[in-house]
Amino acid sequence: MKNIRSQISMVFHLDKCIGCHTCSIACKNTWTDRKGAEYMWWNNVETKPGTGYPRKWEDQEIYKGGWEKKHSSIDLKGVGKIKGMKKLFHNTHMPTMDDYYEPWNYQYEKLFDAPEGDDQPTAEPVSMITGEKITPKSGPNWDDDLGGSAEYARKDFNIRDLSPAEQETMFQLERMVMFYVPRICNHCLNAACVAACPSGAIYKRGEDGIVLVNQERCRAWRMCVTACPYKKVYYNWHTGKSEKCILCYPRLETGQAPACMHSCVGRIRYLGVLLYDADRLQEVASCDESELIDKQLSLYLDPNDPEVIAAAKKSGIHDSTIQAAQKSPVWKYVKEWGLALPLHPEFRTLPNLFYVMPLLPAMAEMNEDNKYHSAGKSLWDDMENPRLPLKYLASLFSAGNVEVIAEILKKLMAVRLHRRSVTVGDLQNDEIEQLLQNSDLSPEIADDIYRLTSLAHLNDRFVIPPAHREEAIEMLNETHVHKGTTGFGFTKKPKRGL
Repeated sequence: MKNIRSQISMVFHLDKCIGCHTCSIACKNTWTDRKGAEYMWWNNVETKPGTGYPRKWEDQEIYKGGWEKKHSSIDLKGVGKIKGMKKLFHNTHMPTMDDYYEPWNYQYEKLFDAPEGDDQPTAEPVSMITGEKITPKSGPNWDDDLGGSAEYARKDFNIRDLSPAEQETMFQLERMVMFYVPRICNHCLNAACVAACPSGAIYKRGEDGIVLVNQERCRAWRMCVTACPYKKVYYNWHTGKSEKCILCYPRLETGQAPACMHSCVGRIRYLGVLLYDADRLQEVASCDESELIDKQLSLYLDPNDPEVIAAAKKSGIHDSTIQAAQKSPVWKYVKEWGLALPLHPEFRTLPNLFYVMPLLPAMAEMNEDNKYHSAGKSLWDDMENPRLPLKYLASLFSAGNVEVIAEILKKLMAVRLHRRSVTVGDLQNDEIEQLLQNSDLSPEIADDIYRLTSLAHLNDRFVIPPAHREEAIEMLNETHVHKGTTGFGFTKKPKRGL
């Protein structure tokens, strides 16, 4: 533990998301309500199963985003020094306007200015880019609530490993098998967009790890768009610059939660600080895929450990940041309770947005009379047979590791049954105790999980450290900084992007 860094991180609790898109609108009205940014949704909410936004963003055979392992190290999959030079003027691994959507508005004035006639006047859709009339064919949430299941849900990238029988069982309940996945920039530890930028315009702030784009240095190479496997970097066609989620850093610096988080109706969002060992980034990012989850989680250090505290202070981390890390709800969900996982860790960017997956009912089946019935003994079974197959959830959150998914679902189920025994009292206490023990939980921990999930106040969900911008600038001036690294203050020159 030589090079301890602090990272603003997030947890989204998918069991609480109602898909209202209030977060998306709050972000849109704050940051991207201007020319050239009409199609940008720094925060978007996707329906799963579905193809997402932009369409099929998860399929890196199409977009070549993220990193790939080569021997004992990793390399950018679609861009980089040599690959990037070849694609300067013709890069086929980027989303097109059709993969996003052509933004439009309506000619509402026609409702008032149309001449008198027998027909009802309509507000026709007009492109916000060309000004021409268009017929909308897609949008940022076009497949919301499985509105076009055959077109979207059945083309979900994550069902590719399911057997035909599993897929058929899953889609027997097309409009009943769904959940929402809100997405923002992950502000990754090993950000591919940072490593891919030829002009060094994208950088990671040393004091909190937020990834930003220097608009003065950006030269519109758009390598960042290709490199980001989550497709959370956008090109502004009006300014000729790349833009992305800035995690509302002006709000954070004044102690306020980001706009999307503050406005969240379901209160699914949590924000806090994690401490990590920057010297281990290359080791973790280049490990075998089967070890990615365990390795990434091992990066984050216990902020209550005296040795970690001493090393953090030696690395220049302020006492107030350490105290914030000790109270961080992200630390509790990710490390202390082991309930949250990153989205698609196989991209090897080491994302800092974690998800508590939804606890869905048991899988249902259709019997000979064409009636649905539970495949388990009850609606809430032993979680070995959830409504969404474990393989599907593992494809999303654990690089295919089904055991990790099953363990988390059992923990979530144990907490739910424990609280039912407390409030309703219709379950056997000895059975609940055994269930908690099997999940490595105590009644006290289960109650803590319940409180932070259901009854948390604003200050419990968002533990924001005071900004220490002046110390980060001083650190920048005193230490070596290498273009393409993931932050300030690295004591040795790392490989590009690590």
